Amino acid sequence: MIRLLRAYLRPYAAVLVAIVALVSVQALANLYLPSLNADIINDGVVKGDIDEIVRIGAVMLAVTLVSVVCAIVGVFFSSRVAMGVGRDLRGSIFRKVLSFSQAETNVFGTPSLITRNTNDVQQVQMLLVISLSIMILAPITAVGGVIMALQEDVALSATLLVIIPVMFLVIGLLIRRAMPLFRAMQVKIDRINQVMRETLSGIRVIRAFVRTRHEEERFDAANRDLTETALQVTRLFALAMPLIMAIFNLSSVAIMWFGAIQVDSGAMPIGNLTAFIQYVMQILMAVMMATLMFVMVPRAAASAERIAAVLDADLSIHDPVAPAPIAAPRGVVEFRDVDFGYPGAADPVLHGISFVARPGETTAIVGSTGSGKSTVVNLLPRFFDVTDGSVSIDGVDVREMRQEDLWSLLGIVPQRAFLFSGTVASNLRYGAPDATDDDLWRALRIAQADDFVAEMEGGLDAPIAQGGTNVSGGQRQRLAIARAVARRPRIYVFDDSFSAVDFATDARLRAALRDETRDATVIIVAQRVGTIMHADRIVVLEDGAVVGAGTHRELLETCETYREIVFSQLSAEEVA
Repeated sequence: MIRLLRAYLRPYAAVLVAIVALVSVQALANLYLPSLNADIINDGVVKGDIDEIVRIGAVMLAVTLVSVVCAIVGVFFSSRVAMGVGRDLRGSIFRKVLSFSQAETNVFGTPSLITRNTNDVQQVQMLLVISLSIMILAPITAVGGVIMALQEDVALSATLLVIIPVMFLVIGLLIRRAMPLFRAMQVKIDRINQVMRETLSGIRVIRAFVRTRHEEERFDAANRDLTETALQVTRLFALAMPLIMAIFNLSSVAIMWFGAIQVDSGAMPIGNLTAFIQYVMQILMAVMMATLMFVMVPRAAASAERIAAVLDADLSIHDPVAPAPIAAPRGVVEFRDVDFGYPGAADPVLHGISFVARPGETTAIVGSTGSGKSTVVNLLPRFFDVTDGSVSIDGVDVREMRQEDLWSLLGIVPQRAFLFSGTVASNLRYGAPDATDDDLWRALRIAQADDFVAEMEGGLDAPIAQGGTNVSGGQRQRLAIARAVARRPRIYVFDDSFSAVDFATDARLRAALRDETRDATVIIVAQRVGTIMHADRIVVLEDGAVVGAGTHRELLETCETYREIVFSQLSAEEVA
């Protein structure tokens, strides 16, 4: 945690110096007040000198005013620094997560990454707000109080040798017990987020299978688990204040007892005893303030560890030191003897995949479920890196290219079409920010989406809900295709992107795309044979290996796997 805070507090060095100065003045002012109070009692009250009481009282008011002003300004700067650090931490985590490949995302999990960027950062932020005032104020007050108490009476100060170690012992035991509980709490908050996300995402499935009660029980179990851990922590720290207050009050009794003996013997003026009591109270209050901070330290430390784990995570996919440029990209995609296995998997899912996709041609990839079709196209944008072999564009291995340069060549329509909250236009311009309205309507016409967009209230400015939940699956898929078309990339990748549209729309869409992508490389992953029958090259996968490649007619004659796929969907007359 210290390393993390040191790195993110460095830009605020000047403000931190100002905070230290303000809090130091506040602490010294507070330490000076009991001494002035002793002077009033000894010189004013005992001697009956009203002028002296008024004079010292005016000084006390001025010192109090200085202390209040310093406290307000110090808290203001502390809050600014803490909020700034929180902002910087959230930004760093977000940027780091954007650089994650699917492998790193799977290691942490989406719910955990959300918790780390919200709740965990908040814990560190709250600790920082308190620390920048208490962490500076408490030591100065405690040390200064001990020095001032020794000046008042050395013998009576011996009571501090018992009081302070006892308080620190109590605090240390509490922190040692609380640390693992706070770590467990953050993990259980992850679980709450996970269950909640799954429930919201799968609400239709839950209702369709009448599993509402089951999901309620699942959430209740996770909720109760978190509550039990939180109650353990609460009970633990519920002991802290009674114990500290008991030490506080017993200390007061002991000081009053021994102080009264000193005053009765004439060895100590009554005003000095009053000042000594106030100094001891300030010391104990400083320890209590430190206790409040230490209550938050275990949880913030656990959160800081989780944040650091994300920020320090090694990336499995990163840009090369000397990236290879592509001056005039053509879009020739080549898979050469590609093997791939998912991280942690016992066996690879792809074996010796080799094929070439050229500009002006449509290359289709077909195969049964689980044959590795989507895995193949995920290797092209480097969502994962190949285990062996190479994937290249225009003869350059994609691992030797800057990821942004690589992505700029691609227009990808994923298997699960995703739309962002906003408008139709903002979604279409996601990959082409400079596209005009005419460009967007053109993309919509090609994607066979112009008719329903024109009927939507607002047209291009029609609102789109998060995930595109206010449009149908087919409409969402066509808008995703239009988004890729609007970008006009060199390479189009359609990962089973026509499954949610009817046959007639599919045919019109493919015909329009054929004209649009005449000079581009097109790679289509499809389940429906009708979608890819007219492709220039069809690659057939089975169990992660290429078992056939050629045109539709060639494969009907040479590839048994392809024939099985075709005749499972089409009749003999349709094939003929």
